[in-house]
Amino acid sequence: MSKKERSVSVETETEEVVDSCSNDILHTESCIDPEWEPKRWYTGLSLRIILAGCSVFAILLLALLTSPKEFPKSTLVKIEEGWSVTDAVRYAKERGVVRSELLLRIIITFADEGRGVIAGNYFFEEPISVIDVAKRFTQGDYGLDPVRVFVQEGSTTFEIAKLFSGDEFTEFDPIHFLELAEGKEGYLFPDTYYFLPNVEESEVISAMEENFYGRIASIQELIDAFDRPLHDIIIMASIIEKEAWKSDDRRMISSVLWNRIDIGMPLQVDAVFPYIIGRNTYELSLKDLEVDSPYNTYRYNGLPIGPISNPSLDSIEAAVTPPESDYLYYLADRVGNTYFSVTFDEHVEKKWLYVN
Repeated sequence: MSKKERSVSVETETEEVVDSCSNDILHTESCIDPEWEPKRWYTGLSLRIILAGCSVFAILLLALLTSPKEFPKSTLVKIEEGWSVTDAVRYAKERGVVRSELLLRIIITFADEGRGVIAGNYFFEEPISVIDVAKRFTQGDYGLDPVRVFVQEGSTTFEIAKLFSGDEFTEFDPIHFLELAEGKEGYLFPDTYYFLPNVEESEVISAMEENFYGRIASIQELIDAFDRPLHDIIIMASIIEKEAWKSDDRRMISSVLWNRIDIGMPLQVDAVFPYIIGRNTYELSLKDLEVDSPYNTYRYNGLPIGPISNPSLDSIEAAVTPPESDYLYYLADRVGNTYFSVTFDEHVEKKWLYVN
């Protein structure tokens, strides 16, 4: 075959191949590298598996992150003092706060920097994610707004217990409070406080006692200089608190009462009777004055057995700063004016003038 003939033959074969690929576009297998086709099939299958796996993982993660249907809305969940992270997350799962114990533990472990969970009552108004649950447990975010409580000067422990008896304080037991407060009358400082709705009885007492000792520290030098037992001072202050509301009158009444104690004269103060029998000066009968109680200063000499109220700082200061005087009697009219006398006759005369 000549050179020219071989050239024509090659060109003819090339054209046939081209024509074959051009005229059979729908059946391109004959024009594709047979080794490439399996690679493309495996790549597509792998991609579909990866996408499906990611979707399943995303759905599972979303399910775990979101709150469960049984989430305890508008209720308190209590994490006890001394609980470990394991204890807390197990309880959270039992209460329906989270779907996954493991996920909550992992988030707390990596997020709390070793602080662990903070004990207390957590209020969940609405369902929240496991991430938010972990954040609140590790930061002590109880989800509660403090309630303002005004304890009036001269309040008794019974009156304080009533302040916490409403619906605002869900965990407070007034009876238990009175049991814990036994022997603490006079030492629960009257003031304005802010307590969480889930506050417990012991927490209220601790806060008020701590406030008491913090406040009297400002007059500690006066207390020390007066050289009488603190308990006697608080008993006297609790009486003064109930007997007068003006600072000057309180100091003069302090003088009268300490004068009586110094000479062994009964105090005979009416302020003890509301504490004993619930009756004030204008409601008392002669029979009431004879009631057998260690708080009855008509029947027993000296100070009553304990404070009859929780006095203000002003009354405590009045108890340790009595002015020198010879007064042994005093009385108050119905508008709060107080009159002092040295003798009983003078006292009776002023009673007829200003009271009767």
